[in-house]
Amino acid sequence: MVANASEGNCDEVHIHDIPGGPSAFEICAKFCYGMTVTLNAYNVIAARCAAEYLGMDETIEKGNLIYKIDVFLNSSIFRSWKDSIIVLQTTKSHSRLCEELKLISHCIDAVASKASIDVSRVDWSYTYNRKKLPEENGDDPNLNGIRSRMVPKDWWVEDLCELEVDLYKRVVITIKNKGIVSSEVIGEAAKAYAYSRFPGFNKGAFQFNDVSKCRPILDAVVWLLPSEKGSVSCSFLLKLLKASISLDSGETVKAELVKRIGQQLEEASVNDLLIRAADGEGTMYDAHVVQKILEAFMMRDKDSEPQLEDVDEIQEVRKPGILSEASKLIVAKLVDGYLTEIAKDPNLPLSTFVGMTEMVSNFPRPGHDGIYRAIDMYLKEHPGISKSERKRICKLMDCKKLSVDACMHAVQNERLPLRVVVQVLFFEQVRANASSGSSTPDLPKAIRDLNSASYGSSRTTTTNTEEDWDAAASAEELRALRGELAALRMGNGGTSDKVNGGDPKSHADRAAMSKMKGLLMSKRLFSKIWSNKGGQGENSCSDSSESLGSANLEEAKSTPSRKGRHSVS
Repeated sequence: MVANASEGNCDEVHIHDIPGGPSAFEICAKFCYGMTVTLNAYNVIAARCAAEYLGMDETIEKGNLIYKIDVFLNSSIFRSWKDSIIVLQTTKSHSRLCEELKLISHCIDAVASKASIDVSRVDWSYTYNRKKLPEENGDDPNLNGIRSRMVPKDWWVEDLCELEVDLYKRVVITIKNKGIVSSEVIGEAAKAYAYSRFPGFNKGAFQFNDVSKCRPILDAVVWLLPSEKGSVSCSFLLKLLKASISLDSGETVKAELVKRIGQQLEEASVNDLLIRAADGEGTMYDAHVVQKILEAFMMRDKDSEPQLEDVDEIQEVRKPGILSEASKLIVAKLVDGYLTEIAKDPNLPLSTFVGMTEMVSNFPRPGHDGIYRAIDMYLKEHPGISKSERKRICKLMDCKKLSVDACMHAVQNERLPLRVVVQVLFFEQVRANASSGSSTPDLPKAIRDLNSASYGSSRTTTTNTEEDWDAAASAEELRALRGELAALRMGNGGTSDKVNGGDPKSHADRAAMSKMKGLLMSKRLFSKIWSNKGGQGENSCSDSSESLGSANLEEAKSTPSRKGRHSVS
């Protein structure tokens, strides 16, 4: 080329397509003329590719440049953690030729091998990105500098975050295949990479400037997650799910995340589950995906159904993963809290609320305060629902399992149907009666009928009483019922020696009266309510919703010893 250029009286020779350009060619030229060349982690790959292009191998001359560079890579570059990462990054500029020469695979194996060695053999200087700890900057000779601290098992995860996603994925897969690094450390590596690539990811704020570039990164992180349960936190998995929804990742990625989250749902918080719905969905939160997570959680029980170990032997063996009662209790409370939050959405369909509640209805719940709060919030934010819908949602809770504070709130809650308020008051009376040592009365038929689907089937008159009981309680009715509860509280307190306008009663008299009225009060009260509702006893009813309040006020006036009760039933 030079000879041809000289004949044409040309002072310049243009050599096209040499890998690494002029700088790489200069290294090769200097080597040919015996001049000293300087190789380092930043230029060695370019020089190696240029030497390959120029055919500087052993067939031309022993100890040629290709041989020299390969020796330099193996004896120096690949022995250094930092240089191995830098060299791997430089292969991107010559990826096709580097793949053919297997330079990339050699670099990856070098990095993966160093990440897999025992931490006792790791020099702390490997983690060149790590900020120094305060004691490492001191002059105390007793600290022995950076070697005085134990090297963590995940010392390498932040350094790999500098790699582009394709190379990063290949390195982590190679590390996993070696089978030395634990799943927790692999999970920490995936977490660190996501945090470094997505600003605000750690705080749940997703800012994706270029969706086409961010989606492959997220997909790679998901597929790199170890299969072992607990290798990453449930909170991190839910962040990945939220990001995948924002990036509109494939259904396969979302399904994988839903499955993994379901395996450790006990670790989640309510805030973790508040996944924003996509634009145009109509609702504020994506409750549908949370339902799928619940289904995945309950699948763990189905996956652990008893199986016969041997056909000839009657012996059942349960596979691991069966849900414990503690896990179910935690998830039930989690769902209650989640429903309380999404109930604030005025566009949340009742069917969604009811459906999610029924999914965990069989889970153990010592108390129903959580579902009561959720129901109350839904009624507050959806005042326009029908009586039948109000009845349907209130059937989700068990009034017997409400705490004293929840009962006090429910008795004063004008959003609840009248039948629920009456039930709450009755069970509060039963509980107070039991705490005083009196026998617990049988549940009156009127109260049993409140939850019965066949209530009123034997009525002889056509009325609207069923609708009255399902309607929200009026202020007058609540005042009457609160009076009953207040009387109950005073009676159980046993702290006053004067009742009925100041007339003193002996302890024995009060105890006798308490026992008598403890057995009779519940039937008297609810029979009175029913008679005023319909005038025909427990199976009768009327359409007057105000009669409940007036009837109880009259009863309060005609029962002078009411406030002196110690316990009522």
